[in-house]
This record gives sequence, structure tokens and C-alpha cells, in this order.
Amino acid sequence: MLNRIIQFSVANKLIIALFVVALIGYGSYQVTRLPIDAVPDITNNQVQVIAVAPAMGATDIERLITYPIEQANANIPGLIEMRSFSRFGLSVVTLVFNDDVDVYWARQQVGERLVKVQPLMPPGVALPEMGPVTTGLGEIYQYVVRPEKGYENKYDATELRTIQDWVVRKQLLGVPGVADISSFGGKLKQYEIAVNPDMLKSYGVTIADIFAALENNNQNTGGAYIEKGPMVQYIRTEGLVGSLADIENIQVKSTANGTPLFIRDVARVGFGNATRYGALCYNDVGEVAGGVVMMVKGGNSSSVIKDVKARIAIIQKDLPKGVVLEPFLDRTKMVNNAIGTVEKT
Repeated sequence: MLNRIIQFSVANKLIIALFVVALIGYGSYQVTRLPIDAVPDITNNQVQVIAVAPAMGATDIERLITYPIEQANANIPGLIEMRSFSRFGLSVVTLVFNDDVDVYWARQQVGERLVKVQPLMPPGVALPEMGPVTTGLGEIYQYVVRPEKGYENKYDATELRTIQDWVVRKQLLGVPGVADISSFGGKLKQYEIAVNPDMLKSYGVTIADIFAALENNNQNTGGAYIEKGPMVQYIRTEGLVGSLADIENIQVKSTANGTPLFIRDVARVGFGNATRYGALCYNDVGEVAGGVVMMVKGGNSSSVIKDVKARIAIIQKDLPKGVVLEPFLDRTKMVNNAIGTVEKT
């Protein structure tokens, strides 16, 4: 067999030369696509389940949320370890699988069991969710959204966080290889209704009435249709709240004499922000908002960061005047420095 290969190679030098050139070209191309990283990811094969219940203590979280989730997922094939922690308002269950188990198959199995767990959850607790398909070393790019000099008074911490969540984050999520964008800093904008207890008591209204009125008056409704010759006109009502005035004009109930009672009569409506547990500051000039780009497990960080930078250049054009998106951590530099150190050594 070996003699025949040698004879063929000697007799067909051109074919062998072309084959060698093609092999060198293909090898050079594959070298550029190697997922070289400065921080090799040794995270095990795991799926995280996260449940949030802001009004529950750690003991209730463990008994009513964490334990049912653990029981429902205990018999998944390939599961080798299960650990969890329960804190005030938060439950995190980590399921570790064998390395040969496909992570997406594992997530499908966990997702099917979470659907069965939902009826066991206490009232008011949303369906537990799985964490993104990333690892603890998936943070490849970090940035801040800050105002330019002279625009500090125009864009406060709330505006910056809103831009981060509704403009920057949503566009970055479409980049191939990005698993999730974690937002930090700023103030999470909320519509707040500050109820006056004395006014509620005087009108005989309860908090439950306020909740019911808000829920019933913040939705669109579809109807039938009206035939007009060969055409039809569909009937629908638009009831989604679009401004603070819309909230103020929601009717809660009617008084004894038939006078309508509105939200504005018993509460103060305005903008607020969610409870904060920290802040993101920039170079001692004030608060900013920011985000961390999380890479999909097993991705090529250099390639993903390259695509992220290209998308950020596009996003920058869509940002309001006076707002800048500035990176402060880029793993590409770390990877290049690590490769340079290896080459030099």
C-alpha cells in the first residue's frame, strides 16, 4: 500500500503539489478561527434556574420555591450534582450535568420540568427562568453609557439607564455569539402611584380596588367586525396606558351620588425608580449606566468581540446627541497580550 502511494506521488507531482497548497491554505484559514482565549473556560456543564419573589423571606423561598424545583429536576438523566441557595426574594438552583450531555438538551429537560413546577409556586411568583447559556468566564466586554461634557444636566441616571435597557441592550442582543447583556448602574424607571391612605378611607376604597382598576384599564380589547358591502371594518379598543395623565384619569369606582372617582383623586402619580442596592460611577464625575456582554458558552471571544464592536459603532449613531457609549474592559487586549507572551517565551 505504501509503495503504491509513493509511486502515485512520484508520477503525479502536480496533483500532489496542488493538494499540499490547498492543505496549507485550509490549515492557515482554520488557524485564524481557533478559539484562542487568555482565560480558558473550565466551567462545568451546568444549567441555572432563577426564581424571584421580592416579598418572601429566605425560609419561605427555600420551602416553597427552591425545594419544589430541586425535586422536579432530580431525575434528569446525566445529572451529577445539584446545589442551591435561598436568600431574601431570590432562589438560585444550579444543575450540573456530565460533560458529554448537550447543554441545550439539558435546558430542554429543565424547561419541561419548570412548567410542571409552576402550579406549585405561591401566588404572585412568576415562572422560574433559566439563566443564559453562558459561564462565569463569559464576561468579554464591558462598557458605560455616559453623557458628554456639557450634557450632564440633560441626561440623569434614570435617562441613561433607560437608554441602556431600551436602545443599547436590545440591539446588542442580536449579535451572534452574545448570550445576554447584564445592565448595571443608573435608576430603573418606574411609574409610581403614591396612594393617600386618608383619601382611600374617606371614599371607602381599598388598595385592591386600585390594583383592579389599573389592571382592567391597561389593555387593548378586540371585538367583531362590521360589514360594509364587500369590505369589513374590525372593531377594537385601545386601552394601553401611554402617559401619566392616562393613569390619573383611570376610574376606580363611582361614589354614592354617581360621581366618578379617579386615580388622581386618591393618589399622586409620577415617575420613580426601583429600589437600588448600588451605583455605577465614572471617573469621579457622577453616575452612569453600563452593561456587561456575556458570551455564549464555547464561543470564540475574539470573533464575538469583533462583531460587538461593529454593532456598537452602529448603535452610537442611534444614541441621542450628547450620549456616549464607551468601553472599559475588552478581552481582545488580554488575549493579544497573552498570545504575545507565549510567542516571546
